[in-house]
Amino acid sequence: MSPFSSNCPSFLLAKKLICQVSLKLDAENCKDRDHDSGSIHLPLQRFVGVLNHRSERTNNVHMGSISLQPLYLEGLFSGFWTRGKSIAVQIVTKDDQYILNYCTKSLARTDFDQISLDDLPSHICESWCFPIVDSYSDGVNFEASYSYNTVTFVYASPGQPLPQNVAVIGTFAHLYEPIPLRRVKFIDTDTRYYALAVVVPKGQVHTYKFIVDGEIKLDPINPQRVVLDNGKTWSRFFTHLCTQPLSFERRELDLLNRLTEQILPFRTTEGRHFLDLFYQGLSRQAKQTQYAYAYRLDQPIGVVNFIDKVLAKEEHHHLIDYRICLRLIDRLLRSRNPYTEPVDMDKEMYIELYTEMESNNINGWDYEQYNNPRYFLQLLRRHIYTGAFSHPKYGGNVGAVGWAYLEDRYKDNNGQTLFNWRRAIEKPLGINSDYHG
Repeated sequence: MSPFSSNCPSFLLAKKLICQVSLKLDAENCKDRDHDSGSIHLPLQRFVGVLNHRSERTNNVHMGSISLQPLYLEGLFSGFWTRGKSIAVQIVTKDDQYILNYCTKSLARTDFDQISLDDLPSHICESWCFPIVDSYSDGVNFEASYSYNTVTFVYASPGQPLPQNVAVIGTFAHLYEPIPLRRVKFIDTDTRYYALAVVVPKGQVHTYKFIVDGEIKLDPINPQRVVLDNGKTWSRFFTHLCTQPLSFERRELDLLNRLTEQILPFRTTEGRHFLDLFYQGLSRQAKQTQYAYAYRLDQPIGVVNFIDKVLAKEEHHHLIDYRICLRLIDRLLRSRNPYTEPVDMDKEMYIELYTEMESNNINGWDYEQYNNPRYFLQLLRRHIYTGAFSHPKYGGNVGAVGWAYLEDRYKDNNGQTLFNWRRAIEKPLGINSDYHG
């Protein structure tokens, strides 16, 4: 029986799911115009039209430089079409073992069923790693795939009956079109996990929600959440090389940018000269590929962007340290020089501040609000150097300029570098054909 036949069981199941979801989406998202360009659509009408339309096309659909295969939604229907075109997202197949490796590390707990869904992320080690943002390769040309990530959504149902249907909606695809997750298996046995992997361009931020048996839910695992202008809360994720500020406001970023200047080794005369030569010497192709994100940053090395992103995920618990200390530092510097903006003060003012912070004795510091400025200085230094020399996918070390600095600085007596990072790193950053980031 054709999967698009009106009497096909899979068609009826999909149609029932969509009918349940459509009205809820209308009620909750009718104000979310920032999620969908153009006018508001009626999901029920669109979906019924989609399901009643059987496309004749079987060729791949291309969007940009990436090939979009027709969607196969685990037995529901094949060739998901809207407005005569395939849905603008590519679904990739991830091995169940790949997904279970992440779930075992972060979600498989003996007391998992005793944890409240309302407080689930705080009880899970590394809950920030969901959804899984990983490198993407089309299996043919990794350099051509470098501008994309694979994002794997994982839904678990602790302490509740297993749902019949789980889907995801989000700004990474058409907002009103839920994409079903499939059941993850372990040795041909169903687990409690549902998963879906899609291809998303790097440098983007997206919001999403799960639809579980027709009920719209936030991701119970991912701690990243954002409140939109209409007051609605959505789960959030961002892909590699993202430069959009997520943790700080503009004034906080400006002060943080100034605070890092005297700590980074690139702020010396020698370091500045190296950066100038490095970026000016890039080929046209390099500027258009792996270095394309450098121009978006206030700092050529990107450490402030790294700090902004690490505080949005792995070290979100340190965001409060930054918020308090940046406010105290701004107030302190203004009291010492009320006629100049802190970001415009000379470096001697900051060097003096660092010295005082290191001694944990700062005249004018509000110790009742934050009693250990030395700890914050140590935290800041750790984040600065980690961002400057970590993999560029984490937001800093843009174009691997930090590694190139070490490569140029440390050489043996024959002039050969002692830090040949290119041999260990994937193309197009390095020359390793086995490692894919």
